[in-house]
Amino acid sequence: MSPLPETPQRLSILGVSVDCVDFAATLAQIDSWVQQRRLAAAPLPCRQICTVNPEFIVDASRNPAFATVLANADLCVPDGAGVLWAAAQLGRQLPERVTGSDGIYHICARAAQRGWRVFFLGAAPGVAQRTAQQLARLYPGLPVAGCYAGSPTEKEWAAISAALHGASPDILFVAYGHPRQDFWIHNRRTELPAAVAIGVGGAFDFVAGVTPRAPAWLQQLNLEWLHRLLTQPWRWRRMLKLPIFVWKVFRQHRQTPSTDPS
Repeated sequence: MSPLPETPQRLSILGVSVDCVDFAATLAQIDSWVQQRRLAAAPLPCRQICTVNPEFIVDASRNPAFATVLANADLCVPDGAGVLWAAAQLGRQLPERVTGSDGIYHICARAAQRGWRVFFLGAAPGVAQRTAQQLARLYPGLPVAGCYAGSPTEKEWAAISAALHGASPDILFVAYGHPRQDFWIHNRRTELPAAVAIGVGGAFDFVAGVTPRAPAWLQQLNLEWLHRLLTQPWRWRRMLKLPIFVWKVFRQHRQTPSTDPS
């Protein structure tokens, strides 16, 4: 059994705790949780990973129920250049963005090595299957436990529960979109037969080729949000949360007492 990873440090951005992790630390934590679940004498509750971006943080400031979801998640990874920027304004450096869109590749690569069983839940009909097929081609030997479209509505739960319990996955990817996927995992985590569940938003659409992702050079310039706005203009209302986030961070920075002894 691999040694347990160290508990990651956390910082608070507008009241939301974000773990100071990179992809390597995230994978090490997932590895630990999968081993714990497999070796446990009795089933352990499913661990929840939330990919926290500026939209999450603004929504949490407005919605106490969503703030509770993030506060109770087992790992809140820094998704989005805005989160790294905000941490820098508060005097902390986060190592890198840990996004759901990239994380699905990292996790599946590790799953193929470790034999973790992965399940793809959500997105439009057929997209989860195409996502699984593409990832299985990229990572030979990837144990695909199952795929299911469905929705987070109560009427779908019986069928989803049956599919999940029949598949016994280690990793559950949930693509219901923010914030529905995060609420759904939070509310069902004691019933989910997986070691880890992570909401991945539109990652299935990216992997399956349904939605084109920003070119690598735009991602490196931290302008992926601009590409999404140009290719999906209906997202403009959601994008308005970014300037709100910047303003709130500046206000928090001004209100934070200086720790400079000089």
